[in-house]
Amino acid sequence: MGTQGELSPYEARNAAGFIALLQQLKERSGLTYRQLEERAARSGDVLARSTLADILRRTSLPRPDVLAAFVRACGDGRRVDAWLDARARIAADAAAEPEGVFDAAADTVSDVVPGAAAGAVSDTGSDADARPRAAVSTRTWLRWTKGRTVALAASAPLLALVAWGLLPDSSGGAGAVVSPADGWVTIRPARTSDLCLTDGRDRGGVYGSAVAVQLACARATVPRTFLEPAGEGLYRIQWHHPQLGKGCLTVMSTGKVKGMLEPRDDCDQATLFQFEATGADSTGGFRLRPATSSRCVGIAGNDTAEGAEAVEERCTGAADQRFLVRAG
Repeated sequence: MGTQGELSPYEARNAAGFIALLQQLKERSGLTYRQLEERAARSGDVLARSTLADILRRTSLPRPDVLAAFVRACGDGRRVDAWLDARARIAADAAAEPEGVFDAAADTVSDVVPGAAAGAVSDTGSDADARPRAAVSTRTWLRWTKGRTVALAASAPLLALVAWGLLPDSSGGAGAVVSPADGWVTIRPARTSDLCLTDGRDRGGVYGSAVAVQLACARATVPRTFLEPAGEGLYRIQWHHPQLGKGCLTVMSTGKVKGMLEPRDDCDQATLFQFEATGADSTGGFRLRPATSSRCVGIAGNDTAEGAEAVEERCTGAADQRFLVRAG
């Protein structure tokens, strides 16, 4: 069986590219459709040969439960969450396109509501009866969407823009703290400025909801980041998604992902951040300091790779703790 070490689901920019990666994954597995079906069955999954063949011929995204079963059968089970996250990102990008462009077959409420997609996806074979597994429960921003209606009106992003445009500027700078540009921004690690902080999954796969990670800015168009002044030189970091709504980054205080940043519905209880100018060079970098501690936000393991998590850690002045804030 071939190795999948060099195959990254994040390489895909659209549904067609994602399907091409799935085709490569199958080729690397060295398994036939029949063998994949049998292997999936041994794992408790339902993956009909006819459905699999149909999926790999199409240019629309497979259902999350079918995707998870396929990835496990191909031998890449430890990275199921990464494949699901990449699929969710592509589906979200499609949903953000103008009305009439989004292909409903590419993403449905089945991503967060088990069994809701039976009439919306044209898979053939017995996959209509496939039981939902972790693929459904690991939808990006699962905790964020709790209690929310998944399908928002198409005008929601525009309403958000209008609403924030009416907010007063209450940045109230604090002495030596240089204020970053507020409003719609991107937040980028200064040493890898082609990467942006956006939603993803912890690489250990121990947490079922989204956390802040660094990914290529070209693919991180959703969610959009809004920097909201909260007074006294502090800011809330908001994420706005055309379907999932608004969430504010909050430093996790307990659990296996303690210190990571998670988007939460309750922005009033979200972490406030101070953006402290580093003065290290002329790039205009900032340290992100949670107001609840004397620590800084950095990148886990001082890593420069895509998918590395943003974490609260001891302030060291290291390069991974410097960020750029760019309008847009």
